[in-house]
Amino acid sequence: MKKFSVAADMERVKNLYRFEDEQRVKGYKLIAGVDEAGRGSLVGPVVVAAAVLPSDLYLERLDDSKKLSAKIRDALYERITAVAVSWSVVAVPVEEVDKLNVYQATLAGMKRAVAGLDVQPDFVLTDAMHVDFGEKIPSLPIVHGDALSASIAAASIIAKVTRDRLADQWALTYPEYGFEHNRGYGTKAHLDAIYKHGATPIHRRSFNPVKILSPQ
Repeated sequence: MKKFSVAADMERVKNLYRFEDEQRVKGYKLIAGVDEAGRGSLVGPVVVAAAVLPSDLYLERLDDSKKLSAKIRDALYERITAVAVSWSVVAVPVEEVDKLNVYQATLAGMKRAVAGLDVQPDFVLTDAMHVDFGEKIPSLPIVHGDALSASIAAASIIAKVTRDRLADQWALTYPEYGFEHNRGYGTKAHLDAIYKHGATPIHRRSFNPVKILSPQ
């Protein structure tokens, strides 16, 4: 296992600010990153977060939330929410996901997360999604942005930790489905549980695995 180096990590994290730096050169100061968690899940809300970080803030091990252990994600969540210029998180309910479709629900969540910031950003970086935040707030979609932008990575961590904590609550209410392990995603054990027990009130009824497997 490669030994952790603070110096190397500082350089890596510094490089995560290149998209933010490009916009600051253009005159934008408050730059938000936006990302979601749970878009591919069969259960519960899509959770969307927005974060505005101080320029060049070093957050040790900051990265795409999917690349981090739960322990490191939790520690970064606490640090980010303590030092961010502003942050916001919203949960788009399952009913809205079913009504709009998950893509449109995610777009709506991104707009709400940005609107929920304590400061209006000058510019928004999103993880691959084209979002219209209005004429006064230009934006840039970045493919794999949660691994390339500090602000998007911070938002991804806030969204992921928030949703994982929701999943832990679901696991207590619906212990048969193993939500503490699968987080609502379509693992074999989860699909078997749907087939055996049916869908819960928090399952997304518009998703085919749930419609097909849930007993009538």
